[in-house]
Amino acid sequence: MSDWECEAPPDSSDFEGETLEMACRHPARGPWVLEVGSQRVGSAFQLGRGDSVVVGSGRLADFKIADRAVSAKHCRLVATEDGVTVEDLSSKNGVFVGGARVKTALLPGLGATLVLGGTTLVLRAEPEVDGVPDVSLPGLVGTSAAMRRVAQVVRRHARYRAPILLQGESGTGKDVVARAIHGLSGRSGDYVPINVAAIAETLADAELFGHRRGAFTGAVGSRDGAFQQAHRGTLFLDEVAELPHSIQVKLLRVVEDGVVRPLGGRPATVDVRIVSASWADLAERVGQSRFRGDLFHRLSVVVIRLPPLRNRKNDIPALAEALLARFEPEVGPRTISSAALAQLVHEDWSGNVRELAGVLYRAAVSAHRGRIEAADVEVSLRRDEGTRPEPMSPSAARALVEAHDGNASAAARAARVPRSTFRAWLEKSD
Repeated sequence: MSDWECEAPPDSSDFEGETLEMACRHPARGPWVLEVGSQRVGSAFQLGRGDSVVVGSGRLADFKIADRAVSAKHCRLVATEDGVTVEDLSSKNGVFVGGARVKTALLPGLGATLVLGGTTLVLRAEPEVDGVPDVSLPGLVGTSAAMRRVAQVVRRHARYRAPILLQGESGTGKDVVARAIHGLSGRSGDYVPINVAAIAETLADAELFGHRRGAFTGAVGSRDGAFQQAHRGTLFLDEVAELPHSIQVKLLRVVEDGVVRPLGGRPATVDVRIVSASWADLAERVGQSRFRGDLFHRLSVVVIRLPPLRNRKNDIPALAEALLARFEPEVGPRTISSAALAQLVHEDWSGNVRELAGVLYRAAVSAHRGRIEAADVEVSLRRDEGTRPEPMSPSAARALVEAHDGNASAAARAARVPRSTFRAWLEKSD
């Protein structure tokens, strides 16, 4: 390894139309920040090559942690040519990296998780080191560089009217980001979310554009469509890739001229900011003639790709903290042991934050005396595995989609699995 390492951020291709500087860092210098959950417990400290810092609960520790399960001098972090190593200083309760107890170990880079006693620490670079401002979004939990990039782009574009396309796997928080965009937009109207895949094709026209009394059999009254409901606000079109072709044509007209044409009614002008979301690669769908290219270009003026949870594991402690706070009114206050948290960090989470929330909820319900232990997480994970059907290969899943005229929702119904599960099969590599 050379003295200086320059690399594009892991998800630097995630923001089409955005200029991202390369993140250049010395492998042995900081400054690094130690975090507990979402709260920093100390100021940044510089680690030059060969420098070290002692972490513990005693007054002589360089980095002090108020935890009775942490020894006075618990461990030492040392910067070397190869990165940062951790050394257990004969602590009582040990040092755990990635769920394994270690005496000495090389940390696996930014986002490495250390468990000391009852405290979980996450090691990361200061924002100026990884090249990403320290910004956040309302409702979105995460301080990783990947999530700060998302927040940076959202804040840059939120106040403009240009359509935004959110792309990412199921469970990555596309609805949360869409709500944040609306909240930061300054628009006076409502936020109106529509799950396109959940609307029958025969009803999609009326749901989106509205209808007037007598426009069709059963139309006993008039109803504003989603566009009129979102006038001067934001319309969130989730799973936009599932739009029927006939509706794509009508949606394009509305996007181009800002006029909706309710069934049986007169045209009406609307002022709507459109945020779309898709787990599928819409550009690829265009190449396959399964999505209109002109509509794609209209909806994707700004494209933001949300990172999967497996690519931002250093956010899991903060996510767990936020989720337990959300569950508290129902299940009561809960704490989580270091071993249980380490186990959560170790998982790959194909279902992303949605799957993490389900596993953590079940563990919180079964926790003894209000404390979630590793055994609770293990039982919850096993129950989750037990409900999963035998996975289908990506090629077989794609063939099933083709057999249903490109409709992934219909293919998921045929496979008798939730759309999120079917998407996970499609997204895996052969």
